[in-house]
Amino acid sequence: MIKIICIVGARPNFMKIAPIMEVFNAHPKIEPILVHTGQHYDEKMSDLFFRELGIPKPDINLGIGSGSHAVQTAEIMKAFEPICLELKPDYVLVVGDVNSTIACGLVTVKLGIKLIHVEAGLRSGDRTMPEEINRILTDSISDLLFCTEKKGVDNLLSEGTKLEKIHLVGNVMIDTLLKNKNKAEQSPILDKMQLTPKQYATMTLHRPSNVDNQTVFCNLFDAIEEIQNDIPIVFPIHPRTKNNISVFGLEKRVAKMSNLQWSNQSGTLIFSNSMRTLMWF
Repeated sequence: MIKIICIVGARPNFMKIAPIMEVFNAHPKIEPILVHTGQHYDEKMSDLFFRELGIPKPDINLGIGSGSHAVQTAEIMKAFEPICLELKPDYVLVVGDVNSTIACGLVTVKLGIKLIHVEAGLRSGDRTMPEEINRILTDSISDLLFCTEKKGVDNLLSEGTKLEKIHLVGNVMIDTLLKNKNKAEQSPILDKMQLTPKQYATMTLHRPSNVDNQTVFCNLFDAIEEIQNDIPIVFPIHPRTKNNISVFGLEKRVAKMSNLQWSNQSGTLIFSNSMRTLMWF
């Protein structure tokens, strides 16, 4: 029996771990243990995804919560080390590029446990992004590197990674998309939001480089203001972005955008100044 601890921490991880856990749970020679670091811990940012994607309830939840990159990474490492010492896994599997990925990866290799990185080799070329640092460091310490596309393989080889560590396996995000495609097509969300298929845009906006800088944030809203005049924009808003709209005094400006439909963390949809219930999506 091969014991594999699988790590999830933040929203992007959930979509990636879902098909992996499904396959592992069906394999008679693999004992998967799902550890949730709690990096994303809100019901709308975490629990809902487990239910909707059919991910098993985590065997262990470290309950770390929010914090700066340094604090969050350190707290995850402190909490994860005793888990590894107690369970003695054969492998630890991490996905993506969030703080949970590098934090658990560092603990793993320092304890002499084999590390697997799913979605290895992806590069943006922008080292000002915390995720880019996480990707590079995790790949550099992993024993098995599973790539979602050939460019990932090329990136790793150009960085001097040994070919025998690299495996082109396909995209687990696409696996999740295909599995949930029928469910998405049957969703009544467009009727609830009074939208016409293929005649609206969906927007996400949450990276610190975009929403923490007031000048950049306001410039983005200049563009959004113009676009929403031509097409409805659906905006499932991240708590960080929602907070900065308030901090930068943009509430009144946003409220005047009658074609911008944005939902807050509690699952309420706001049409300008009116409110109605929304199924979170």
